[in-house]
Amino acid sequence: MAMLAAAATLGIGAAPGSPAAPDTDWWEPSARPAADSRINVTGEPFRGTDAEGRVRGFVDAHNHLMSNEGFGGRLICGQTFSEQGAAEALKDCPEHYPDGSLALFENLTGGADGHHDPVGWPTFEDWPAHDSLSHQQNYYAWVERAWRGGQRILVNDLVTNGLICTVYPFKDRGCDEMDSIRLQARKTYALQDHIDAMYGGAGKGWFRIVTDAGQAREVIEQGKLAVVLGVETSEPFGCKQVLGVAKCQQADIDRGLDELYDLGVRSMFLCHKFDNALCGVRFDSGATGTAVNIGQFLSTGTFWTTEKCAGPQHDNPIGNAAAPAEVAAKLPAGVKVPAYQAGAQCNTRGLTRLGEYAMRGMMRRGMMLEIDHMSVKAAGRALDILEAERYPGVLSSHSWMDLDWTERVYRLGGFAAQYMNGSEGFLKEAGRTAALRAKYGVGYGYGTDMNGVGGWPAPRGADAPDKVEYPFRSTDGGAVLDRQVTGERTWDVNTDGGAHYGLVPDWIEDIRRVGGAGVVDELFHGAESYLGTWQATEQHRPGTDWAAHAATSASSTEWNPLHSHAPDKAVDGDTGTRWASRWSDDEWLRLDLRAPREIGRVTLDWEAAHAKKYRVEVSEDGTAWRTVWSTETGDGGLDTARFERTTARYVRVQGVERGTGHGYSLYEVGVFRE
Repeated sequence: MAMLAAAATLGIGAAPGSPAAPDTDWWEPSARPAADSRINVTGEPFRGTDAEGRVRGFVDAHNHLMSNEGFGGRLICGQTFSEQGAAEALKDCPEHYPDGSLALFENLTGGADGHHDPVGWPTFEDWPAHDSLSHQQNYYAWVERAWRGGQRILVNDLVTNGLICTVYPFKDRGCDEMDSIRLQARKTYALQDHIDAMYGGAGKGWFRIVTDAGQAREVIEQGKLAVVLGVETSEPFGCKQVLGVAKCQQADIDRGLDELYDLGVRSMFLCHKFDNALCGVRFDSGATGTAVNIGQFLSTGTFWTTEKCAGPQHDNPIGNAAAPAEVAAKLPAGVKVPAYQAGAQCNTRGLTRLGEYAMRGMMRRGMMLEIDHMSVKAAGRALDILEAERYPGVLSSHSWMDLDWTERVYRLGGFAAQYMNGSEGFLKEAGRTAALRAKYGVGYGYGTDMNGVGGWPAPRGADAPDKVEYPFRSTDGGAVLDRQVTGERTWDVNTDGGAHYGLVPDWIEDIRRVGGAGVVDELFHGAESYLGTWQATEQHRPGTDWAAHAATSASSTEWNPLHSHAPDKAVDGDTGTRWASRWSDDEWLRLDLRAPREIGRVTLDWEAAHAKKYRVEVSEDGTAWRTVWSTETGDGGLDTARFERTTARYVRVQGVERGTGHGYSLYEVGVFRE
């Protein structure tokens, strides 16, 4: 490779092993490994804020930098970095040699027709590719190119799956999910150190792991990449469920959340792919769905169960497609995947009480909840809780929630990103929610899911209309990007699609060429919106619950020889206890707040035996009552009654009509100022 001046003339980055760049070129490292990828970007990365003081830049809200360390260490081949450079990092798994015939996962997922060239560096004949799910896409230099092209936030979701690790025959480590999460976190910090060393020492590199929104803003204003740690795994804290029985307790969740927070994790999924002790999942579809359902059975002892959806939202249809023979063979003799009715598209499992405990634990720690992969039933309940608490920390990072939830996410102050679809598909889906982004004044994000075995945009072709013309300028106008070169391979988004992370800026340029600047401008405002959600999450403070341990009385109490359903059970802070009335319509629960309080919000967590019609009434003296809120369409779950703030000492929930043949039953009632 040529010296820096020649590299600038050709529109490429600093050559491996080149002399230290001038101090003014802060974005160029003083040294790289001897054999390394080019960056192929010229121009200083933008830094600072716009005229309104907002940070700028793209957000990848869902990536997996270190998934090669998960799943037993041999599902994703190649490394994100190596001290020995690209020649060591970008090589295939040993069992893929000599011709890919033993690359079981690659061949199963369709990335090859049973064979591929395992050689990576320097030829890269067959990988990475947009349809190869088992080869490294996140080499650090490719991430560097994305940063140079305008990306300013990257969420690195630490990911694994214990069941996949167990059944996959090639592995070089254990399958404990939390052990893998710990390792991936350590490797992410090691990557930061690796990049720092190229720039002369600690804190000098462009890759900065951040743990709060203010720190992220400072990093972006310096022109660098803010890296946020998240977690996406199927059984966090060991919280799997077998035959419907949870294998974790509240203490496990507390320890797990404390450990993740100390590692720097600030966002996470509570469930992923398989139902667990915390929540039910949003299904996969087609043959993939059948294969994942088999994994669900092997992990939990049960297949997914479905029911008709209660509202317009629905989970992905499972369908009745056959699974690949290799996967079906894992089932015990005589066990078959059940058939599913087309009209029943919702998972019967929602957010469990342990899941609610974990979610509230995240809220106490100021963490952001990912609702993608949650079943409709689980996501709906999660949103109910977030709305009741006015908690803004909710994310949808890669198109795995029902789009009908989008406004609820934005209304809370949350952030949404779309999966890295092809430009035409990305523009179409962005258009479906564009009016909501305009209404709430928010930017947009993308979730590349690189190394996440999802598949990426196929090439549109060298002769496609409005194809990307090289070189092109970045969205901010300060950088020029040419075709990316790694080893002997030159990449072109027109003919290679989304093959690796270095082509993310090229993919954004393709979106601009196909659909104009509008959606790209929204994406460029994504960094500010993401930070707005994060900062509001950190600043959130729960209101004082005046109902906690208040004096209570009720019109009646259901008798049970084993459990008390007395009125005080609705204010004891334990969601496993409840007040229950006798089986008649005209029943009430009264709370004495012990002193006049200024109140404007009442939350009611109903058991299955709920009220269809009821009123929330208040009183100063316990005798004269006035209605502040009512409904005739109660459907159970968590209701939040908001009303004009008023002063009262007493609050009464007055039942008018039951929603079931049983009485009224409330787990918890909360009373708040706002």
